[in-house]
Amino acid sequence: MASDEITYERYLDLPRLLSAQHARSDAPDELLFIIIHQTSELWLKLILSELDGARDHIAADDLRPAFKMLSRVARAQTQMIQGWDVLATMTPSDYSAVRPHLGSSSGFQSFQYRMLEAVMGAKNPAHLRHFDEEPALRDRLEAELARRDIYDVSLDLLAARGFAIPAERSRPSAQVEAAWAQIYRDPARWWDLYELAEKLVDLEYHVQRWRFGHLKTVERIIGFKRGTGGTMGVPYLASVLSLTFFPELLSVRTAL
Repeated sequence: MASDEITYERYLDLPRLLSAQHARSDAPDELLFIIIHQTSELWLKLILSELDGARDHIAADDLRPAFKMLSRVARAQTQMIQGWDVLATMTPSDYSAVRPHLGSSSGFQSFQYRMLEAVMGAKNPAHLRHFDEEPALRDRLEAELARRDIYDVSLDLLAARGFAIPAERSRPSAQVEAAWAQIYRDPARWWDLYELAEKLVDLEYHVQRWRFGHLKTVERIIGFKRGTGGTMGVPYLASVLSLTFFPELLSVRTAL
């Protein structure tokens, strides 16, 4: 075999991938804990790539490729959600053997999840402080916070199509809701924008399902104890469920 021939193992860089699980304890469940979180980060990498491409296509009024990308994101999100079912096989006793070895690490510090929030429009500069020790990541997140998010470019498209979208807008906006209502009341006329709206609703819906799965898994395993890294645990996760990304796409359902 030629030294440069690509094999399955080389193509996927499996030696490095499968040696990236560094347990800090003898607890048998730590491998599960590590793999679930590493897998989630891999799915997030794909999701961010697809959302970035979809955002560019929406900005260019080239919606068909964006729809394919957003459909793929929804499937990847489903895989992430199902990961909670596997992690939930850990009992409180199982987790108690792992927790002392986690130190101050917390999913709250996930750079890619913070990037996902920013791409979807939940821009909180306070999260930059979590990456003060990682300047390259901090710079990337700061740059993303300054970019137009996927909802911004979607509303820009509505404005370009003639809808009354204010140039300076808050969230929620009555004018934005009225524009979506016009689209939903005549989907045959505005079919591609109607489909865009539903793709965005799918995106938020799956994020909220993921958040809820996180909440219930944490509740099942540690109850109402504080989370690692000093987070509030279940109360914090419950509060996040009330935060929406595309508020007018939810409120318009009541207005119709």
